[in-house]
Amino acid sequence: MSSFLQHTFDGLVSGAFLALLALGLAVIFGMLRVVNFAHGAFYMLGAVGTYLLLTEFGVPFWWALLIVPVVLGALGMGVERAFVHRLARLDPLYNFLLTFGLTLVLQDLVKLRYGTQSSPYATPSALDATVDFGLFDFPAYRVFVLAFAVVACVAVWWLLGHTRVGMVVRAATEHPELSRALGIDVGRWVTPVFGFGIALAGVAGVLAAPMRAVNPLMGADLVIVVFAVVVIGGLGSIFGSVAAGFGIGLVQAWGESYLDRWPIVAQTSVFVIMAVVLLWRPAGLFGREEAPA
Repeated sequence: MSSFLQHTFDGLVSGAFLALLALGLAVIFGMLRVVNFAHGAFYMLGAVGTYLLLTEFGVPFWWALLIVPVVLGALGMGVERAFVHRLARLDPLYNFLLTFGLTLVLQDLVKLRYGTQSSPYATPSALDATVDFGLFDFPAYRVFVLAFAVVACVAVWWLLGHTRVGMVVRAATEHPELSRALGIDVGRWVTPVFGFGIALAGVAGVLAAPMRAVNPLMGADLVIVVFAVVVIGGLGSIFGSVAAGFGIGLVQAWGESYLDRWPIVAQTSVFVIMAVVLLWRPAGLFGREEAPA
């Protein structure tokens, strides 16, 4: 029983990263209809930025958790205005290729400057302990990551559902065409929303630094899983992205623990689930079917 609970907690922590990343992707796709392949690269920059702030400037983790997402959000807004915005009226494939190319550029810039070797980042001293849950002990930092991600997702949900600005952004995200028809200036919110989605990737990167080796390719494989999570939850669905993120985290953790003799099953489970969901509900679990033209 304790083993199952510990694996479940591990899955929820992994799902916390997927949920934060998928939430940012869902918001960006919902409003811009852009598949931001560079999301994993910005996640990587969040971790690298956290590492550099500590090693180069002595800035501790807690300040990095505030500084890095703000800087990356501003950088994301600049990218949207300089590049993504110019291709908005063209086929979405062009922006996909743009963000794919941006991923390669960012990865190579980091590799050129700092190499490909992974760098460790120490756990914050205040969280370098374990929490006794009775049946098992769990690292305090991982408990913090899970709690922070849940609070962040709830805060975003409250912001989008209970404030005037949030409801406008949510309407423009989940129903952009209807919002335009009702007179909402969707274009006004495009740049801030893109920056906000990138900032969420930055938050996930900062949180990942003490748990995972910091290196230029740390987001390359993860972003593929995050795309699958967003598709499962429903493209553009805020709740669906978060729910699918935590759900896939649990599935992967249980698979790695109980199907360790067949690691390929655990590794491909997310894509099998995605295929089944698409066959059953092409719009995803919580997505809305678009009426045919």
